[in-house]
Amino acid sequence: MSAILTTSLPLPLHSRGKVRDTYRLSDRELLMVSTDRLSAFDVVLPTPIPEKGRVLNELSLAWFHETGDLVRNHLCENQSIDPELIETMPDLDQRSMRVVMAQPVMFECVVRGYLSGSGWKDYQRTGTIAGEPLPAGLRDSDRLPEPIFTPATKALSGHDENISRAEMANRAGTELAQTLERLSLALYRFGSERALERGLILADTKFEFGLLDSKVILIDEVLTPDSSRFWDLEQYQPGGPQPSFDKQYVRDYLEQIGWNKQPPAPRLPDDVVAGTTARYLEALHRLNMLSAAERN
Repeated sequence: MSAILTTSLPLPLHSRGKVRDTYRLSDRELLMVSTDRLSAFDVVLPTPIPEKGRVLNELSLAWFHETGDLVRNHLCENQSIDPELIETMPDLDQRSMRVVMAQPVMFECVVRGYLSGSGWKDYQRTGTIAGEPLPAGLRDSDRLPEPIFTPATKALSGHDENISRAEMANRAGTELAQTLERLSLALYRFGSERALERGLILADTKFEFGLLDSKVILIDEVLTPDSSRFWDLEQYQPGGPQPSFDKQYVRDYLEQIGWNKQPPAPRLPDDVVAGTTARYLEALHRLNMLSAAERN
């Protein structure tokens, strides 16, 4: 299966994001297609990652079904794809989902259960993450006493901005901010418990929400290697970085070569591409079995 960096379907283009191309099916429905594009440090890389789009789509579909009792999501009940469309892109049915059109809430809803990545860097500087105080003496990759909600603004281009919960409430309104925090924490706890059943730690993740008929719904993707940091439970050793089943492998490479994190991004070498594909496929293999018996 060849890698797909961009798509060109015979449908009106609604938007082209960092990873997904979205087309209009009607005034209320969209077709969201996961490409093999990969973004790191909020910049889209020029090198596609084979199989990535299929992995993101399959996992998101599975998790949307799993979490439907916690929060409504944007999946349409009818997920069938027009056969004529599939003829224009043979693996379209494996990369796409039909979704209702919602008004995006312009915040990244990040939940952290462990101290890692930018959260670890923030803690080293300030003893907090996005203004949320944490106990002294924590190590890189330590489990936090409780999962914490650390939102960020959602940038249409460029870098997202970490903000405090108070700032989010000020910008979004207290009621909406509280709803987003409550739903995000509930989804994280659900995903974390299910991941542990498969021998994986869900270190942190981000969710995106939208408004449909004035109600908050879950949109975009959920609990994938693009939006989440997964670690192998058996290999977990706090006190340093952990081997992960996500794009941290690419971030580490980009940090190693000293890229300044500004466009244009460098091309990835073949071994990094292959290693990233292997990690995404392993995540799919382990996570997509969460409740296979229930879905069949």
